[in-house]
Amino acid sequence: MLRAAENVEHLDEVERKYRAEMSEKIALLKEKRNAILLVHNYQREEIQDIADIMGDSLGLSRAAAATDRDVIVFCGVHFMAESASILNPEKTVLLPVKEAGCPMADMVTVEALREMKRHYPDAIVVTYINSSAAVKAESDICCTSANAIKVVNSVKGDRIIFVPDRNLGRYVAQHTDKEIILWPGYCETHDCLRAADVLECKRNYPDAEVIAHPECRQEVLEHADAILSTSGMVRHARQSKARTIIVGTEVGIGYRLKKENPDKSFVFPSECLVCPNMKLTTLDSVYNSLENMVHEIRVDEETRRKANLALSRMLEVT
Repeated sequence: MLRAAENVEHLDEVERKYRAEMSEKIALLKEKRNAILLVHNYQREEIQDIADIMGDSLGLSRAAAATDRDVIVFCGVHFMAESASILNPEKTVLLPVKEAGCPMADMVTVEALREMKRHYPDAIVVTYINSSAAVKAESDICCTSANAIKVVNSVKGDRIIFVPDRNLGRYVAQHTDKEIILWPGYCETHDCLRAADVLECKRNYPDAEVIAHPECRQEVLEHADAILSTSGMVRHARQSKARTIIVGTEVGIGYRLKKENPDKSFVFPSECLVCPNMKLTTLDSVYNSLENMVHEIRVDEETRRKANLALSRMLEVT
């Protein structure tokens, strides 16, 4: 089992000094470039500390759509930076580490989705934001884990192709009368968590509350007191009366949870809850991205226009 980070008290003096110096350099570059730093909840703690806006995919999509800055630095993974570029074609969108991808997004291709659409010609395609711009462009509307149920229930039509997360799709199916056709994709980090891990953790912390992300397997969700997106987890942790909370999602959120709720304990039930792609972004890579204006993420106009329709429809619903 993993415990959440205990803020910065565990850092030695050298690391504290390095973080302070790099944070100052990045702040100066942000001002010079008129840039905003968008940071996902799963990022390293030192990246969270320099965020202008932190959040989940939905919150960061809204922030990207609303910003008046010239440059968006997206500390997350490739599909997130693509979404920011789709919503802001006139702005420069930078991804500090170009290799930061998403295995689940790679589990669906345009060709395969077109084949499924031919098989179910009357179906509406609802695509999780964890997907490529090209796949979004083949979709009717996008969703995030925070709004998936609302999006599915908002569309006209009784049959939904839900792409690409089978676990989130299965969860949504329990909250709608529509037929949900599941794509066989999954998040490798969330899918690794098992009910046995949660139950063992519960035995060690019998008074703890269990919260879980809907990307987890059904067997895990059955033992959760609340099923929440990461933004929902942040709100829930503030409001919960529980002193100990077992958290079924990527361990990076633990830093924020502990920072905002120092009187509570947060326990992660498995060592597997680490997304290696989310951990690629470092202070050095953020500095390099702003200093050298790399790595710019752009989407060709035809794809961007189609994908923008799907993203904009999602934002209208929520």
